[in-house]
Amino acid sequence: MENWITEFMNDFGYIGIFLLIALENIFPPIPSEVILTFGGFMTTTANMTILGVVIASTFGSVAGAVILYWIGSILDVKIIERFVERWGHIFRLTVSDVHKANAWFDKYGAWTVFFCRLVPLIRSLISLPAGMSHMNFWLFLLYTTSGTLIWNILLVNIGAAVGSSWEDIVGYMDIYSNIVYAILALLFILFIVLIFRRNKGNVK
Repeated sequence: MENWITEFMNDFGYIGIFLLIALENIFPPIPSEVILTFGGFMTTTANMTILGVVIASTFGSVAGAVILYWIGSILDVKIIERFVERWGHIFRLTVSDVHKANAWFDKYGAWTVFFCRLVPLIRSLISLPAGMSHMNFWLFLLYTTSGTLIWNILLVNIGAAVGSSWEDIVGYMDIYSNIVYAILALLFILFIVLIFRRNKGNVK
């Protein structure tokens, strides 16, 4: 996939960066680390600037995030509630859990969106619950853009600084991503265990 991404960026420049980053937000398995660090490297070999790459990638990120926000707003919490009512017993989830999660996001959603834009994988997916909770769109746009801008500026500048060694940075980012995925997996397991214990206690 890396070869295809770099060839596409070489062929289409800023437009290629915009399209790839927008797609990466909708389809997280596409690695933004490759796009951004290689984009930074391209500023040392092609007629591109760091500012131009940051702007193109930020517009792409926000465009993809808005699409997922819109999808989330269509799903709505009521659809999730109906799903939980029918299948929630498998995961030991109740409609009350959905309400609590939604209330939590209403209270802390803005900062959650901001910080999650700095975390691999969930940096894209966080737009879905934001849309589902009907978070104020302009507030969502503000925090999404702010977090995205920090992520993009960091990786593009690193790519420009290391030049042809940009692939080494991607390797380090893979390690960071794997650590994040492991933490998320542990948190998910902990969540399931807590739900199981709580429901078991309620049965008694």
